Amino acid sequence: MPTKRVVLGLLGPILDAGSGPKRWEKWRPTVALCQQEDLLVDRLELLYQRQQESLLRTVCEDIRSVSPETRVEPVAIDLKDPWDFEEVYDVLWGVARARRQSDDEELLVHLTTGSHVEQICLYLLAESRHLPGRLLQAIPPSRQASGATGRVSVIDLDLSRYDRLAARFALEAKEGASFLKAGIETRNGAFNRLIDQIEVVALGSKAPLLLTGPTGAGKTRLAQRIYELKKARHQVQGSLVEVNCATLRGDQAMSALFGHVKGAFTGATASRPGLLRAADGGVLFLDEIAELGADEQAMLLRALEEKVFLPMGSDKEARSDFQLVAGTNRDLYARVREGRFRADLLARLDTWTFRLPGLAERREDVEPNLEYELDEFARRQGTRLSFSKEARARFVSFAVAPTSKWMGNFRDLNAAVTRMGTLAPGGRVTVEVVEAELARLNAAWSGAATPGLALAPGLEGLEELDLFDQVQLAAVLQVCRTSASMSEAGRTLFARSRQAKTSSNDADRLRKYLARFGYDWAAASSGRPPRRLPARILDSSS
Repeated sequence: MPTKRVVLGLLGPILDAGSGPKRWEKWRPTVALCQQEDLLVDRLELLYQRQQESLLRTVCEDIRSVSPETRVEPVAIDLKDPWDFEEVYDVLWGVARARRQSDDEELLVHLTTGSHVEQICLYLLAESRHLPGRLLQAIPPSRQASGATGRVSVIDLDLSRYDRLAARFALEAKEGASFLKAGIETRNGAFNRLIDQIEVVALGSKAPLLLTGPTGAGKTRLAQRIYELKKARHQVQGSLVEVNCATLRGDQAMSALFGHVKGAFTGATASRPGLLRAADGGVLFLDEIAELGADEQAMLLRALEEKVFLPMGSDKEARSDFQLVAGTNRDLYARVREGRFRADLLARLDTWTFRLPGLAERREDVEPNLEYELDEFARRQGTRLSFSKEARARFVSFAVAPTSKWMGNFRDLNAAVTRMGTLAPGGRVTVEVVEAELARLNAAWSGAATPGLALAPGLEGLEELDLFDQVQLAAVLQVCRTSASMSEAGRTLFARSRQAKTSSNDADRLRKYLARFGYDWAAASSGRPPRRLPARILDSSS
C-alpha cells in the first residue's frame, strides 16, 4: 500500500495570491491543502511560471509554517497563453512524461487552481493515466472567517466505485442486453452471458462483428437490434444496410456492393452508388458472408482497412465509413483451408466472433420465445392469440423434449405459431390444433429420410449404394448442412441414443459414419461430393 502522499498542482496567481498578515484571513487553495487534518501531504509538486516566483516564495514559506512535514518541489513551466489548449496540453504532457513516481507513493492531481483549460488538461492526463492518480478538489468554506481552511474532496475516476453511478451503469447495461433480446426474458445462462458481452462490444467497439451459428438462430434479428441500440445511443447516424451474400453473383455482386459508373458493363445504363456507400456512417450487415466471391472478398477487405474502394468502371475511389456486422452458418476456417475464403479477411472479421446457439441448445428459452412469437402474431394480424391450458402444456412439453429437432431453429417456432394462429378458431389454440402442428413439424424434420432426397446435392457418385444407405446418408447430410459444427450435428443425430450413455462423443460417431462414405466435415456441411467412394462400401451394396 502507498505510504507517501504526493500532490501535483498549479500555483494559482489569483486564488493563491496574498501578502501581509491579512493573507491568512483569505482562503488560499494550495496552502489550505496542507492545513487539512485528515490529509497529510508528504510532497507537493507545485507547477509555476517564472513571473510567479515572488508568489511562489510566499506560498512555500506559508506551507512550511503550517505543515513542516510537507516537502514542496517547485516545477517551472513556460506558458505564453494559459488559455491555449494545444499549448497547455503539450506543456503539461511534458511534465507528466518527465516525472517519476515510486511504487510506495499515492498521487493526487489538484484541480482547484489554474485556468479552466489547465484544469481540463490535468483531468485528461489523469483520465488517460499519464498522471496515474486520483483527482483532488479543494472546496472553500461556506463563510469566510479568519483561518478558514475549507475542505477537500478526492475523486476516483473509476466510476464503478461510486454506488449510485455503478447502479446506473448496471441498469443501462441491463436495458441494453434486454433490448438486444427484444425484451425476451431468456433463461439460458450461457446465452444471457453471451448477450451481455455482445452489448458491451457493440457499444464499445467499431471493429467488425462476426455472428455465427445455425440457420434460423437469430443472426439477422440480432444484427438489426445491434444497429438500433447503437442508433439509440447516438453512436451511428447512418442507415442499416442488409444484404444476403448468397443472392449475389458475378457482376451483380460487385455492382450491388461497390457500385458502378454508367457504361461499366452491358446493361449499366446509369450509375449506381452501391450498398457500401449507402451504409456510410451506419452499419452494413452482410449475411451469409461465406458465399462472397474472391474478388468481392478482396474489395471488402480494402474497404474495411482503408475505408475506400473502387466502383466498377471508375478510376476514382469512393469512401465509406461503416461498421460491419457479418453473419454465417459456415465454418470460415474450414473455408480458408479449402481456399474458398481469404485468410486475411477472416483475420479482420474475427476480432469479435459470437456464436448464436440453436433453439435445441436453449430449450429452456422455448416458453419466453413462444410468448414473443404470440405477441408478434398479434401485432401482425391485429388479433390476440392464446392457448388453452392443455394445448399450451402439450406444445411446450413437445418443444422442450430432446427428441424435438428444431432444425430450422426459431424460424420453425415462428412458422409453427403462424400456422396454429391461422387455424385457431376464434384466436384460441386448442389441443387438436397443437396435435396437428406437432405432426406437421415431425413430418418436416423427418422429411430428409424420404427417397426423394437421395438425389440431394452431395450424393453424386453414390448412386451404386443401396437405397437404404442413400436415404440414411441423405438425412445425415441434411443435418450437417444446417448445423454450424460437427458437434452440433452429432447432438442432433444421436439425441436419443446419447441419453442411455454415461458419456458420449457425438462428433466422433458422426466423423466415423461420414468416413465410411468418403466424407469429411467440410464436404458434408457444404453439400460437395465426397473425396472418394471406398471400395468396401460399393462391395457391400452390390
